[in-house]
Amino acid sequence: MNILIPADDIQLRVRSLAEEIRRDHPGGVHLVCVLKGAFMFLADLARELSGDATLDFMAVSSYGTSTSSSGQVQILKDLDAGIEERDVVIVEDIVDTGLTLTYLQDILRARSPRSLRTACLLSKPSRRKVNVKVEYIGFEIEDKFVVGYGLDHAEKYRNLPYIAVIGD
Repeated sequence: MNILIPADDIQLRVRSLAEEIRRDHPGGVHLVCVLKGAFMFLADLARELSGDATLDFMAVSSYGTSTSSSGQVQILKDLDAGIEERDVVIVEDIVDTGLTLTYLQDILRARSPRSLRTACLLSKPSRRKVNVKVEYIGFEIEDKFVVGYGLDHAEKYRNLPYIAVIGD
């Protein structure tokens, strides 16, 4: 494995993203973490946010144990609380084809939040199959399979404090 994004660079960017989110949501924000991959990003982002922030979690799957998206999305765990009239930010680990995120945004938008935005740690624009809006992007990366900082391959490598490329 080769380190693509060192831990220090991730922490600096997460701090900057938290400032952007707070600027856009001075009255507070409801963060919806997409499990499992975004849990580290959410934890660090939430700690960097000043003011009111609430958290909830969803689990969706489009990969299984493969390294490429199946294109079919399953909700494995839904939110515990309603989001009506709340300022919501989806916290996602990586936006690849955009199919999973588009599906998730559509589901959450139908629940009538006051606003709905998305923060992703990593974006692979070269892989997009649909045009999906992401307001807060940590890093744009090339089309490589990455692990670490919550991202996995067959449930391994989530605990790495950096982002690494598998197979390079």
